[in-house]
Amino acid sequence: MKTQPPPHVPAPPCSEAAQLSRQKWNWLMVVGIVSVIACFIWVTRPVVIRSHRNSEHTEALGNARRVGLALFEFEMEYGKFPDETTIEMVERKAPAGMILGNSSANDLLRQLIASGIASDERMFHAKIPGSRKPDGRIAGDEALGKGEVGFSYLAGMSTAGNPSRPVLVTPVIPGTNRFDRDVFDGGAVMLKIDNSAISIRIEKSGHFVKDRKHILDPANPVWGTVEKWKLFWPR
Repeated sequence: MKTQPPPHVPAPPCSEAAQLSRQKWNWLMVVGIVSVIACFIWVTRPVVIRSHRNSEHTEALGNARRVGLALFEFEMEYGKFPDETTIEMVERKAPAGMILGNSSANDLLRQLIASGIASDERMFHAKIPGSRKPDGRIAGDEALGKGEVGFSYLAGMSTAGNPSRPVLVTPVIPGTNRFDRDVFDGGAVMLKIDNSAISIRIEKSGHFVKDRKHILDPANPVWGTVEKWKLFWPR
């Protein structure tokens, strides 16, 4: 008959096989936990990315509205939205060293700052490829530097005419009239000359079709007999 050892006697050590089995079990537990975490991250990754893009889209929408208000005020003073014909008038008020050109959206929208109507670069920001957060420096030639504007600008218009005409859009692929569907998950932002900023859905072609024509096609009925307008991309 076997007797139990006294309580003060330590238990015999586990066999080598038992220790190996325990190590394998611990290793499997670690692998299982890591796998669960990895799966969770992989499954939720699209949701996180989509949420981030939604916030950037919302920011662009809000900034477009702010630019729209500035454009209205500019028109009240200069008779139309900024274009190459308003440069000379704005230069009379522009701070020393501020360069006003007509080769990019940055150049033309800089007139809003040069005229004293706008003073915050952040309103011109939209998260698109190549953009960066504005640094707030607007003295001299630092206003709306490279990457600080995220919108494409349609110059040559005023509030006269069809209120559905776009004046500010993003994200447009530079050098084209097509929207980039990858930036906002197939969406885009458009500011119309009636100061309504709206979200639009882009087709696979990169177009936003209205009245059977791409909105940025001069043949679209929305343009009617409007005088020449020109699309300027940000730099």
